[in-house]
Amino acid sequence: MFTEQMQEAGEQVAESQQEMFKKMMQASSSNPFDTGSSFGPMNMGTATFKARVQSGGRISIPEPERDALDIEEGDIVQTVVVPVKRNREDQS
Repeated sequence: MFTEQMQEAGEQVAESQQEMFKKMMQASSSNPFDTGSSFGPMNMGTATFKARVQSGGRISIPEPERDALDIEEGDIVQTVVVPVKRNREDQS
């Protein structure tokens, strides 16, 4: 029950962030990824994406997000992890 509620909450957060980003893009008359745009990713400084957990608990930041945020190997980033979907039986 608790894990289902947490999964649903995580999905709602991701959907809300995506909707907010869509609204910001619609409000901007210029290309939001233009470096001069006030909504550009360098000014926002954040990205939301889904990633699969790999062996050893690793996750990868997709290349478009790394490029947009100017993230390179060795950089330290802050993450917030919200489980979205589990591909295993819940062992509650």
